[in-house]
Amino acid sequence: MKHRVALLGIVVEDMSSAARMNEILSDYGKYIIGRMGIPYRERGVSIISIVLDAPDNIISSLSGKIGMLPGVSAKTVYSKVFTDNQEE
Repeated sequence: MKHRVALLGIVVEDMSSAARMNEILSDYGKYIIGRMGIPYRERGVSIISIVLDAPDNIISSLSGKIGMLPGVSAKTVYSKVFTDNQEE
């Protein structure tokens, strides 16, 4: 299956959604290359970047599930290069 590298940017404004968000990210863990989180305490938000190597449908599914959580915004930037993943 063709994979792409993508960056999922997440802004969490409602910290009560953090536990569910982490559960969702864990479900997609095999596609996550890296993750960086920055708590911006002065503004009461957390900014998280997730780098993925996954098929388009997996990336879209993860972004959609995260973006539907209350108080959470998510946007995805896709690479233009497709790669073959031999593991699937």
